[in-house]
Formats: sequence, structure tokens, C-alpha cells
Amino acid sequence: MSTKDFIEKDYYKVLGVPKDATEAEIKKAYRKLAREFHPDANKGNTRAEERFKEISEANDVLGDPKKRKEYDEARALFGNGGFRPGPGAGGNLNFDLGDLFGGNAQSSGSFGGGLGDVFGGLFNRGGTGTTRTQPRRGQDIDTEVTLSFTEAIEGATVPLRMSSQAPCKACSGTGDKNGTPRVCPTCVGTGQVARGSGGGFSLTDPCPDCKGRGLIAEHPCLECKGSGRAKSSRTMQVRIPSGVTDGQRIRLRGKGAPGERGGPAGDLYVVVHVGEHPVFGRKDDNLTVTVPVTYPEAALGGEVRVPTLGGPPVTLKLPPGTPNGRTMRARGKGAVRKDGTRGDLLVTVEVSVPKDLSGKARDALEAYREATAGEDPRAELFEAAKGD
Repeated sequence: MSTKDFIEKDYYKVLGVPKDATEAEIKKAYRKLAREFHPDANKGNTRAEERFKEISEANDVLGDPKKRKEYDEARALFGNGGFRPGPGAGGNLNFDLGDLFGGNAQSSGSFGGGLGDVFGGLFNRGGTGTTRTQPRRGQDIDTEVTLSFTEAIEGATVPLRMSSQAPCKACSGTGDKNGTPRVCPTCVGTGQVARGSGGGFSLTDPCPDCKGRGLIAEHPCLECKGSGRAKSSRTMQVRIPSGVTDGQRIRLRGKGAPGERGGPAGDLYVVVHVGEHPVFGRKDDNLTVTVPVTYPEAALGGEVRVPTLGGPPVTLKLPPGTPNGRTMRARGKGAVRKDGTRGDLLVTVEVSVPKDLSGKARDALEAYREATAGEDPRAELFEAAKGD
């Protein structure tokens, strides 16, 4: 089937749908027609078999958003379908597209210029008459970094030494020690080969001979063995944003391995490990700290100074009768959130029991015990233990 045939065919008419049909409408129409004209349901009916092929061919194009877009653009360019030769063409519709675009479409299966790329992409054909290899995106790189607790909260710029595949310096990425690789004859420089999938179309796989590069080195480079890629090490200063958590994976676009033949660089993925802090902990966007207080402070109330991470201390007021383990909140003294605001510092009170008492302190406690001898703090506990 020639390129002219592809453009002249009205796939919308084949499926019986309007040009603005949705994907769901196209799928529904295809399924209905496919059931009606399927060879298994029309054994021996040659016309039904041909109709089924036309339906499958139309669905392969209109069912793929990318192919459909290219198909619509091609038909719009040629006046919605059939070719209309101008004066002097003699009404002969069998003219060669290569004559129009400066190549030989019949012999090469492709034609030069941007339209060659459009039709080559749509029908998996060879590309342009002057074969050119395609850019290749660089590989993604995975690495790890360990930050201190404070660096994770505040953010830090750290050096990362990375190893990745990059264009070989010895052969300038050509793979040939003389710098003159030849176009791969198998894929004609596209880096891909077609395999049949039915319905008049084909799928593509990386070329097995050139490994998807589109080029073959006649004289392989001794450094990269003809691949055009070599191991490269580099050190990069990377900014880790504030507020990262232990185990978080950060994506840095375009910081991975360099691309090939003008292709974009890959991405860098950094897994962050965060060390522990001797005083502070973390709970989501909040920092945590445990502050010891004396029994008089807890019983009578008072003011307690609390340290903060990287800033001046804050003073919290303890109300009288503050129980052991109570958590209080210092707002805005926690970790940095994504929107730039900060979480809170959660302060847990821990009543400190002295190991050694002076004589005066012991006497005071003995007097307190005598004064509260009638109180049993465990009475409610035993009562509740009896159950219903």
C-alpha cells in the first residue's frame, strides 16, 4: 500500500464516525463493526474479510491519539483526503510523492522534509531520504546522601560524586576511533526495526545490530568498544530542599547522565538519609523535645525555658498541677513545610525525680507526705480494676 493510499482513505468514514468523535465513540464503533465483519463470523466471505481489514486499519490510526493527530494533519494538508493535482498534471492521480517533496517515495518508502517525518512516524516507515539518527535521552541516575538532622530541617547544598554513562571523549561519542561511523544498514539510521502487528501497521523495536544507536563503527573505539558511551565521574553541588525526611527520594530534572546526539539529559534521583539529633526528634512537620521539670514546677506551676533548633530558647508557662507526660506546643518552631511555613515544637514535660536529697529537702518531703497521708492516688485505679 502506497503513501498516497493511506492519505486518500477516509478512516472516519470506514468506522462511520464523525471527525470530532471521542475516543469512546471510536472504540464503540470499531467493536460493533469488528463483531459484524469478523472472519470467524463470515467464513468464506472475501468481502467481509477485506472489510474487517479496513476496519482494523482505521482503528489502528484513529484509536491512537498520536497517529490520529498526524493523520488529521496530513489530510488537512491535502484537502481532506484525495490528491488534487493542479494544472498540467493531466488528471493523472498516479504521480509520485517523491516528485512533490524532492525524493522517490515509491522506491524508498519515504520522502524528504518535515512531511516525511510525519508520515514516517504514522506508518512506521523509514524517515527522510537523507537518513539522520535520532537524539537519545540520557540515563537516569540514582544516588544517596546522608544529612545531619539540622541540615534536613534547614536544607543544605552538598557535593555528590556520581558515575554515569556519557559520550566517549576519545571518539567524541561516535563509537569509531576515526570519528566516521557509518549508518546502520539494518535500520537505515533510525535505531529501530519494524515487526508486523496486523492491520497493515507495524510496531518497532530497538535495532539488534546497532543497539538503537543508528550507527555502526567500522573501526571501534578502543575506549568505548564502539558504543560511543564511556563511564564518566563528576562531582556536582546539589541543593537539598529544607524539610526533607529520612528515606525521601528527590527528583532533580536534567541532572542525570548527558544525552546523546543532542538529546536531553536524564534525571537524578537522590535518596536522603537523616541522622539523629541528641535532643530533638521529628513527627511529620513538627519537632519534638522532652523537657525535665521539678516536682514543685509541675505542682505549683511556673515558667520553663525550652531550647529550639537553631534559634533562641522559648519560655513556656506550666499551669499548676501539670501532670507528667503532658505535651505543650511552641508554634512556628518546627520543621519547614513545602509552602515555606514552619510546623510546631511539641514539648513533653517529664517530672524529674532526684536521686539524692539533702537533709533539708528530705525533711520537707517528709512533711509533705504527712500532710497528704489521707490521699490515695491509686484508689480510682483499684476501683476501676473491679470491673462492672
